[in-house]
Amino acid sequence: MTAGFVEPRAWHAGLAGVIAVAGALIRDDAGGVLVVRQIYRDAWALPGGICEFGETPHAGCEREVLEETGIALEAGRLLVVDWQPAAAEYGPGARPSVFFTFDGGVTEPGTEIALQADELDAYEFVPPARLTPLLPPLVARRALAALAGQADGRTVYLPH
Repeated sequence: MTAGFVEPRAWHAGLAGVIAVAGALIRDDAGGVLVVRQIYRDAWALPGGICEFGETPHAGCEREVLEETGIALEAGRLLVVDWQPAAAEYGPGARPSVFFTFDGGVTEPGTEIALQADELDAYEFVPPARLTPLLPPLVARRALAALAGQADGRTVYLPH
């Protein structure tokens, strides 16, 4: 072995990590955006959540949307990649997060929404103009970027 060689597993174990989070921009036929209220944060958000270990973001989006709302969808085009530093309340060793927002399409009229009772207690289809006052600022920024990306066919990158 040459000087400085690091065994691949040891090298890999020392790499920085991020938390992958995936969700969907789902609309109704009137243009409203589906938001859900998280009981563990008392905040509104787009449906979605943390990807499981080794899970791709689009698969995580599909799984989380199904678990949270009962809506089975195929994650569409990637609309937003949003990098967020770790929140201070998580401590000095906390990892940053990368949020992937996919196009979840338009729900059919009469689509039943079955909320995951241990995480969510309400849902609403909100007109885009109401997203900013309703959602936490970083979530509103992401939702509005997703709407813009959907409208003009691009993927929006939001570095913090």
